[in-house]
Parts: sequence; structure tokens; C-alpha cells
Amino acid sequence: MTESKILSREAAKKQIEQWQAEGKKIVFTNGCFDIVHLGHIDYLEKAQALGDKLVLGLNTDASVRRLKGESRPVINEYARARMMSAMSFIDTVILFDEETPKELIETLCPNILVKGDDYTIENIVGAEFVMAHGGEVKTISLVKGYSTSSIIQKIKESY
Repeated sequence: MTESKILSREAAKKQIEQWQAEGKKIVFTNGCFDIVHLGHIDYLEKAQALGDKLVLGLNTDASVRRLKGESRPVINEYARARMMSAMSFIDTVILFDEETPKELIETLCPNILVKGDDYTIENIVGAEFVMAHGGEVKTISLVKGYSTSSIIQKIKESY
């Protein structure tokens, strides 16, 4: 069942520690993943390919509203978490409510931290922590022309 991949922060920390003890490289990324599109799939597949296990920090509804405005998210956190956990290349989903995933990253201590190439490594939250703990920080090229905001705008224009 996909719900078994949605873990609390504490359960995720234990799972990650177990995987790391087995020698597995843990890749972490985060985001809202409100309306899932090709850009998300491509990005997440590339992120997973960088290590052995892909851990996704997923913004809660309240966190998405603070970041994107009152009209977002379009899809609620439970549905988003279920959809993301259904993807075979995602091993664990953890909801987080903070403004940034900094605390979550520091709790989980992944081996590799990943964001899209719309970020520079200097601007990636948690990068300094991950590198200070022997990990790597990478950016992944994004598929041009795909964003949730542009999809929402296109829908609005068609009505």
C-alpha cells in the first residue's frame, strides 16, 4: 500500500539510518508537487538516479499557502502525499510544515541533497549542513515549459 511510504519525521529518520547502515546513499529533495506534471516526473527520476533511495519532503497545505498564496494548493496534502508515494522511484514521503525544509534536512541527514537548476547551490536550503556532514549537493536540469503555475494560468485562460 502506498500509504506505508508516508512516514512521520521520526519514522523516516529511523528508516534512513537503517538504509545508511546498509551502505545505501539517500537522496533528499522537497517541494509542493501540487499539480504533478512531466517536469516533476523527469526531475524526480533524475534525483532518484543519483543514489539508492529517494526521500521526498512534501510541503503541507498550510506551508504551500504561505509560499504560493491562498488559492494554493489545488490538491490537498493527503492526496499529494498518496500520489507521490505511489511513484515507484520515491521511497519515502514526509510532510513538513515549516517555511523551509532546513529542520527536516538536519533531522534526516541525507547523503545527497537535490534541487532544480533554477537554484544555485549557495541558495539551496540545507546545503551547508549536508556538505558539512560529508554529503553532496546537486542541481538537476529542469524540463522547460512545465510548471504548476503555468498550468494553472493556462486553465484560467481557457475559461
